[in-house]
Amino acid sequence: MFDAEADASAGQVHFTLPLADEDGKLGCYIYATSLRSGLGSPNMRLDRGMLGNEQLLCFRRIGPNIAAVFENPSFRATGDAMTETGGRESFPFTVAAMLPVLSDDGADGLVVDMTPFLTRDSIDIAGALDSGGDYRHDAGLSGVDTASLRAFPRNVEVDVVQTFTTGNPGREIFQLSTEPRQLSFIVHQSFIALPEDGFVMRQVDPRAPVSGPVIYDFGAELGEPVAVQLASRFRLEKTDPQAERSTVRNPIVFYIDPAAPEPVRTALIEGVNFWAPAFERAGFIDAFRAELLPEGADPLDVRYNVVNWTNRLTRGWSYGGGIRDPRTGEILKGNVVLGALRVRQDIAIFEGLVGTAQNGTGDPNDPVEAALARIRQLAAHEVGHAIGFMHNFAGSTQDRSTVMDYPAPRIGLVDGRIDLSDAYAPGGGAWDDFSVDWLYGDPAPGLDPEAHADAKALAAEEAGLAFLSDIDGRDPADPGALASMWDDGPEPLGALEHILAVREVALANFGEQVLLPGEPLSNLRRKFVPIWLLHRYDVDAAGKLIGGLDYEYKVRGDNHPLPAPFPAATQRAAIDLMLDTLSAERLTVPDRLVPLLSVPVTRLPDPQFNTEVFRNAGAAAFDPLVAADVAAQITLDSLLARDRLTRLEEQHRRNAALPGAAELVDSLIESAIRQRSGEVGRRVAWRTVMALAETQRSEDISPGVAAILDSRVSALGEELARGGRGADGDWAAYVGGLLLDPDKLAPLLSADEAVPEIPPGMPIGGFGGWFDD
Repeated sequence: MFDAEADASAGQVHFTLPLADEDGKLGCYIYATSLRSGLGSPNMRLDRGMLGNEQLLCFRRIGPNIAAVFENPSFRATGDAMTETGGRESFPFTVAAMLPVLSDDGADGLVVDMTPFLTRDSIDIAGALDSGGDYRHDAGLSGVDTASLRAFPRNVEVDVVQTFTTGNPGREIFQLSTEPRQLSFIVHQSFIALPEDGFVMRQVDPRAPVSGPVIYDFGAELGEPVAVQLASRFRLEKTDPQAERSTVRNPIVFYIDPAAPEPVRTALIEGVNFWAPAFERAGFIDAFRAELLPEGADPLDVRYNVVNWTNRLTRGWSYGGGIRDPRTGEILKGNVVLGALRVRQDIAIFEGLVGTAQNGTGDPNDPVEAALARIRQLAAHEVGHAIGFMHNFAGSTQDRSTVMDYPAPRIGLVDGRIDLSDAYAPGGGAWDDFSVDWLYGDPAPGLDPEAHADAKALAAEEAGLAFLSDIDGRDPADPGALASMWDDGPEPLGALEHILAVREVALANFGEQVLLPGEPLSNLRRKFVPIWLLHRYDVDAAGKLIGGLDYEYKVRGDNHPLPAPFPAATQRAAIDLMLDTLSAERLTVPDRLVPLLSVPVTRLPDPQFNTEVFRNAGAAAFDPLVAADVAAQITLDSLLARDRLTRLEEQHRRNAALPGAAELVDSLIESAIRQRSGEVGRRVAWRTVMALAETQRSEDISPGVAAILDSRVSALGEELARGGRGADGDWAAYVGGLLLDPDKLAPLLSADEAVPEIPPGMPIGGFGGWFDD
């Protein structure tokens, strides 16, 4: 590693670089950045403890200066020297800074001023601030914190203060900063010696939940793939490589940020330690543990794997990752960022379910205890990413086989009462054991590690362990029903029926008892939303059965079944249950709750409240029809997803026994429009009509589905235009007239409020809300 010195009087940091090697490089290092201070916004992700991208940094002399160059290790061409040179020169590199030479003593190397490199906007803070205003880096208000410089045998660490200015800050920034026109951050920069030789690279297998850098080797033998994805993992070496069970040379230790308060701090340690048994079962003795970060240790120092605790103005995602060698995928530092408001949001949801009487008692229905169980699981989940694992959204269908799912709380019903005693699993599962064994369980020396890993993946499939990740789970319109997020249970229809029963009990019990003594009654509006929409993710999961596919990841030769549509009876049962969620009975807010939900609010500037509630009918007056509208939209978004309708039509073409798009649309019109009753029924019917009309006009709808929708919408317009008696007749005549007059309908479909705004359900929660309209 190089020597590093600070010149406080000049505000500079000097590196002494080694002599140039045969390639003209004065040393290569892994360069990584992180934020010591954050913005506190979930939208502009600039969080305390957040990492930037790691890069391969090399130094070269160019003229009188030393160029700090980011190499491009993703592209290469193995072979002889000329082949390798051709591969390297085919893709761009980056000169990040030109560094003045302060001293060139020959044998002792070169001394360079690193200040031009250190003071760059290395994390692209200006880009992240784009939505908050036109911010630009202000060099005059920035500088190197020379007192922060720390040099260790294999890494150098230093902080830089960077300030960004604008004349036109956005509204969110005004709530986040005392001076919104000038925002300052402390950016931490790490220079890490290249890892020693000996790391064993592994290739990704689609049946294992791992990922890493993609390497393009244009020198690969003809007939072999050019692109190869490497599995990111720590270097975990047994002291006795021949032993089935052995201690390790360098255990994986994750340190918990003491910024997390108790009892969360202890819960985080307990949750991260969920991984320890999996390493034990894989044959690694005392190889993994979690503990509190020692006093005086720097959480941004690359030598520490850290679970950081960050505060934001509104709730947002947590995430896990780390610093890795971009050439090999070796993880050098695991890093997790947990948002502090997540646990408080969970408490609010559990209070909405069971009330606040048990808060802090340790009772199985104590909302605080349930939320701590969740934060344990979340800590394990994000550390799972940091040690190399992807999501597995099928885990919830196999009795919580993994912490790498997005878990819904398991809400029981015991004698008609809600039960939270088994809300979250107290540890990892069978899939986590497989994941650790596959990624870290190398064979004894002399055996083929790829063949060894292939046998493990095949054994996991034969054992029935299911795996479906982000590409199949993120979008509710995707076909993989087992890949849904925030669901619980072996199959989606039973899960939806159960959560609808829980929702019914929770709504019947909802009232002042979900608030703490002295808590503003207006907070009922905030706690009502997640209870009213308690079924939203089970709706997504059930909807995936319609036009969905039963499938798994495969490789040639594993003899597993090909993707197949779900049975016709299952798909039709899903359609029926989804239509039931649109019934007026499901979507009518109990009359007794309307006055309670209309208690006025006095804290209008509070985005923690504003983003979480439904729009009112002016000031305090709660609008139950908006609640019906939003819940209906969730179901309609699933049923009328363009990709789903296309799949339905295609499956029906190949097998007439399976439902097609026409059957779904006809069933929807019959149930949600023709069988409407009362004002709530008409609001749901209105939302359905608008959703059908909007889908009909979509540019990305298939021609066959467009023809079906055009036929049904036209016929529906003529039917409704005939009107009838009373309020329902007036409504029908008005809606029918719109459907028959494109010029009147078009402005309604293109209006900003054509689709109701659905309050955030997943952890992301932004600035604004109804009060900022």
